[in-house]
Amino acid sequence: MLRAGLSPCVFKKSSMITVKELTKTYGTQNAIDAIDFQIGAGEIVGFLGPNGAGKTTTMKIITCFMPPSSGTVEVDNLNIHENSLEIRKRIGYLPEHNPLYLDMYVHEFLRFVGRLYHLPSKHLSQRIPEIIEMTGLGREQHKKIAMLSKGYRQRVGLAQALIHDPDILILDEPTTGLDPNQIVEIRSLIKEIGKSKTIIFSTHILPEVEAIADRVIIIDRGKIVADGPIEDVRGGKNQEHVLRISFDKPGFALEPVKALHAAVRVEIEGLQGREFSFYSPIEIDLRRLIMEQSIAQDNPIASMQKKEKNLEEVFRNLTRG
Repeated sequence: MLRAGLSPCVFKKSSMITVKELTKTYGTQNAIDAIDFQIGAGEIVGFLGPNGAGKTTTMKIITCFMPPSSGTVEVDNLNIHENSLEIRKRIGYLPEHNPLYLDMYVHEFLRFVGRLYHLPSKHLSQRIPEIIEMTGLGREQHKKIAMLSKGYRQRVGLAQALIHDPDILILDEPTTGLDPNQIVEIRSLIKEIGKSKTIIFSTHILPEVEAIADRVIIIDRGKIVADGPIEDVRGGKNQEHVLRISFDKPGFALEPVKALHAAVRVEIEGLQGREFSFYSPIEIDLRRLIMEQSIAQDNPIASMQKKEKNLEEVFRNLTRG
């Protein structure tokens, strides 16, 4: 049976995964470059980065499918260099390209994977129905995997990753190629599983991270560029004010605003020259100044809206260079 979930104040006190100075080199290129992070028990962590940033490489090293060039990883204080088999028992891994035996039946495949983990037949007789119910495979369990839709194949992949009841799940692009309904189903499943597991998952669907994860790690060109709770990564206490303002007429003069506050950034929105996004440090409130300028310029404000900075915006700013 799955263990009960751990409270946030508990998992922040312990570290299940510790990555230290981890480096992987191919020829003269560092796929990952001396990265460090820790993940505590019970956390759901979104692992983000552009293609080629080093996400999959990092995941393969943590799961002991690939050796690092230098540095190390510890899982429950077990070192990947010395305890790789023991670590694999504690991790469930769903690779990006879900490797399944298409000619096997779902029930047959899960029993096969369970035996690879040396689970006794008596235990599997109880465990397989639990996993099938958990992953919503009940109606499909007697079908060949080749007959399943991609969404159900992803469920089979999650089932095989869970069959040995690991403490940690590592999921590489678990919703790639799924339709919107399938994405919602898999997302809900991951969220539910996360109540009792530590989960690291990579994805390019940033709203998915905001919906599922407690924390986000962003990697770019092999280096960690952001790591923390989603609210902190989005800006937290240092978040900018973002005002989206539309004027009645085009041609609002920006110079008086910029002259008073050099730190202000302005982006023109739309094609009519009437809409602007004003970015200012958190301690600067531009609303009064802009209202005064709109009166002075005889250009009334049609609408003013405070815009929340989202994870996609942060991601682009950190990885576009």
